[in-house]
Amino acid sequence: MALTQVKTSVLADDAVTVAKMAVNSVDSDQYVDGSIDTAHIADDQVTGAKLANNIDIAGTLDVTGLLTADAGVTVVGALTLGGTAVTSTAAELNILDGVTATAAEVNYLDIAVLGLTQPSKSVTADANGVVTHDAGISEEYTSVTSSSNVVSLNLQLGNNFSHDLTENTTISFTNPADSGKVSAATLRIIQGSTARTITWNSSIKWAAATAPVLSTGSGNVDVFVFYTVDNGTTYYGFTAGQVMS
Repeated sequence: MALTQVKTSVLADDAVTVAKMAVNSVDSDQYVDGSIDTAHIADDQVTGAKLANNIDIAGTLDVTGLLTADAGVTVVGALTLGGTAVTSTAAELNILDGVTATAAEVNYLDIAVLGLTQPSKSVTADANGVVTHDAGISEEYTSVTSSSNVVSLNLQLGNNFSHDLTENTTISFTNPADSGKVSAATLRIIQGSTARTITWNSSIKWAAATAPVLSTGSGNVDVFVFYTVDNGTTYYGFTAGQVMS
């Protein structure tokens, strides 16, 4: 007697394998030489719990919802996520363990697709950790204002600052790099129509222990450079130029 329909609800979990299904036990047009014609299987009637071994799909598997595999999924051919082909290698994908990203963002790991000569988020360095830039570098420019006679230059926001003097003020830094690493910054000071003064934080050290005297003309521009290697305990200050307007 040939069976034309088998309900999965009456089958024990892991009880169905290709080896256990004799020829014509489903129907000759549904089971031929160890294969089942999926056109004769009703939607939602086959679950992973009813299949003891692997499922080999020669064509395309389209999953609208969630695909869960207890032992993992092996993709031999191409993998497409959200309509975008993933070209990264398995090793590159393993870097993303725990990361949420789009397929396009995953492809930023593929230097062959988005290399150093193309606009991308890819960054490479040599074996010594040295990064080479073959072109210019564009950095953030941060304008800072004073509040209650205080200006704070946050080194997490950028390395280049500008301040228009509107009152006498004290200048200091926040969020420098850890000790053993360098934080550096440039500061442009623009004098107001009324000459203002700056009190430099005591952590800033100048040559011969003498702080520069600001230009006093309206609109005068003075430029200073600073760097620290000890997490901001000491900032070395230099006058790059004055009355540069």
